[in-house]
Amino acid sequence: MSTLRAEQTEEAPLEDLDSFRERARTWIGANLRQVTMEELRWDRANVDEETELARIGREREIQRMLFDAGLAGICFPRAYGGQGLTPAHQRVLNEELVGYEYPRMLQVPTLSPCAAVILEFGTEEQKLRHLPAILKGEELWMQFLSEPSGGSDVAGALTTAVRDGDQWVLNGSKVWTTGAWWSDWGLCLARTNWDVPKHRGLTVFMLPIHQPAIEVHRIEMLNGSREFCQEFMTDVLVPDTDRVGAVDDGWSVGVRWMFHERMLHNSPFVTEAVGAKHSSMYAKVVHDMAVARGTLGDPTVRDLVGEARMLELVGDLLSQRVTESITTGRMSDQAAALVRLFKGSAQTRISTLAFDVSGSEGAAWDDDNVVLSAVNFLMRQAGSIGGGTTEMARNVISERVLNMPRERRLDKDVAFRDVPRGRPSQS
Repeated sequence: MSTLRAEQTEEAPLEDLDSFRERARTWIGANLRQVTMEELRWDRANVDEETELARIGREREIQRMLFDAGLAGICFPRAYGGQGLTPAHQRVLNEELVGYEYPRMLQVPTLSPCAAVILEFGTEEQKLRHLPAILKGEELWMQFLSEPSGGSDVAGALTTAVRDGDQWVLNGSKVWTTGAWWSDWGLCLARTNWDVPKHRGLTVFMLPIHQPAIEVHRIEMLNGSREFCQEFMTDVLVPDTDRVGAVDDGWSVGVRWMFHERMLHNSPFVTEAVGAKHSSMYAKVVHDMAVARGTLGDPTVRDLVGEARMLELVGDLLSQRVTESITTGRMSDQAAALVRLFKGSAQTRISTLAFDVSGSEGAAWDDDNVVLSAVNFLMRQAGSIGGGTTEMARNVISERVLNMPRERRLDKDVAFRDVPRGRPSQS
């Protein structure tokens, strides 16, 4: 039984959607601050460290408030601090949160994919120790997945985990970890066996991020943001009790991990105000840019604004349809790649539309022009890379959804230590 359906099997009667909506609406109106879309779309490239930490601290508080009100972990089992309700209840909550503050940065990847993976593969002790803490906002999780040498080839992980009695010793580096510098725990994929093909020698571990054996370096991007981090692990000790899944069977965990990562903001485990997704924000930027330049009356510009809005609507409806189909078993969980491909391609296109509307002013702007600074042309391809590339999504769709022949692989049935690798780059 998939995780998306397992959480709905508890014996306690479900709260009906109308009463749940009324309860959520009353509590939200009485306890949360109203905010604008611009406030939700805060630009992390232009926020100092103190301000960002204060923002994260406030979101932890809101998460705890939601937990105490019985509005956190809607689709998580009650045994682990959740509400044991359905994706329909989560959608209701997301609708009622529109126009209010909510713990946006705490949802991805903490709730999905990290908490979802723990729920599906963790031991009972691991679930009881971490899931309630996550739902209370006490633990923020990151995924230690990508590596400097691997690109999108997650199974090619070079970070090693060597067993030493009842513990493991991890060495290696992970990269593109959003917000690792203010998070608490990492879900880490590491290589435990070099003498089998790459997919068969991986194991997943959980580990606290802030410890002497882990160095966290922040990466400055083209737009000035330093949200991404690279971690260097040197003899990190992890007790075997913090291993997730069987030894050398990390790819079984990884396949579902990738599923939850592709779902991200569309996951029923995520609390996300409707219309606050990244693509929605970019679509609004296209409109706001036309208003700011006084060109909204131009038929050509209106077509561009309309295209952005159309992409937003189609993406949201596609997400809903695929999620419902996976939940009911009509589609394979690998169909989540359909959403990933569309959203990644749409985000790139919407960024291009924003620059088409901005005209020459999109090339340079002063610090006071919030509208123009909201989209950076050099960063427009980021939506096709983060969260698994759109090229990987195409492979998943062709091979696992459409059952087309797999691409030829030269490393198939070859021990990972014997797979040719390029020379390391010289610093």
